[in-house]
Amino acid sequence: MSTDTPRRGAAAGALLLCRAEPDSVAFAARLLREPMLLTGAGETWSVLVPEGRPWRDDGEPVDRVLTGWATALAVGAPWPVLALWWDADRSGYTLASGFRRPVGYVWLANGTPAGEDEAMRTFAARLGLDPVLDVQALDELTEPDPAVDAAARLRALLAVLTRAGVALPAGLNPGEPADRLREAAREQRDTRPVEWSGWREAVRAELDVVDSGGRLSPWRPWAGTPQSRALALAQVAAGIPLAVLGARRRSAGWAAAGALLLAHGALGLAYEVVRPRD
Repeated sequence: MSTDTPRRGAAAGALLLCRAEPDSVAFAARLLREPMLLTGAGETWSVLVPEGRPWRDDGEPVDRVLTGWATALAVGAPWPVLALWWDADRSGYTLASGFRRPVGYVWLANGTPAGEDEAMRTFAARLGLDPVLDVQALDELTEPDPAVDAAARLRALLAVLTRAGVALPAGLNPGEPADRLREAAREQRDTRPVEWSGWREAVRAELDVVDSGGRLSPWRPWAGTPQSRALALAQVAAGIPLAVLGARRRSAGWAAAGALLLAHGALGLAYEVVRPRD
């Protein structure tokens, strides 16, 4: 193992932005089985602040972990997930949306672009950003600029996303380590912890969401609707190869992604057994 792994882990940090209200995000995030803090990040956005054990204690690359988590959350719910990540060497983002291939971009620590320009245009299209003004601003982030480092690139990206409703709470700044991000998140009045509490509590929380109604309820695993059945099958189909990939790579991020999808899909299929269609 490289001697600089602890340094990278200490310098690493990440945020998961979900285009949904905290109540909708809480259940899916709980199935990741990773301690996180959840708070609002704008009128239609929420942000998850991970504790960071996979990269801090286990030495896993933060980008790999975050890509796995974002993929699992996005496939398990009908809203996109944007992962922002950074370590001592690089910074970047990954946007996951449904079953489509995630798209992302990377900058070296000094701000040097290291991604494909087309990724920015795909990013803008999937989030419904302005095809002229916003795309122009994003294209500027792919141009060399010796005066701008990687953290500044992510801040500029977030500035563009303010027009899409993103408003990160104070203190949740790109470039900060995980511990400082969690301290800042705890200062928000609506912050709640998201932790795995067992299947009984998970099922109870899911039923509460269904009973409360809302536009996402037909997609929930216990809804018993055509949407929920189709989504459950798709989640199981996607979860198996992701779980195998995580085991082969010994990646907590991809393993968690596979486990989340299998768990979410299994809940939906179990409903069909316990309460079959009329």
